[in-house]
Amino acid sequence: MTRSLILMAGIGGAAGATGLATMVKPALAREALRLADTEAAAYALRIGGMMLLALGLFLGGFAAVATLAGAA
Repeated sequence: MTRSLILMAGIGGAAGATGLATMVKPALAREALRLADTEAAAYALRIGGMMLLALGLFLGGFAAVATLAGAA
């Protein structure tokens, strides 16, 4: 596995874990970002968490497929 694929998999894992945590517990992310306790903030954090999870799945999947295809 080349360094770029390792980096891609690492960023994908970190983004996926952060996104999943933000989706499941938006209150923790709201406190960390010092946002107001509103319904709109909760929706925005869940949407942002979903986008980070999708980024993690995309990068991790791409790194896995590239490795299996012999790009490394």
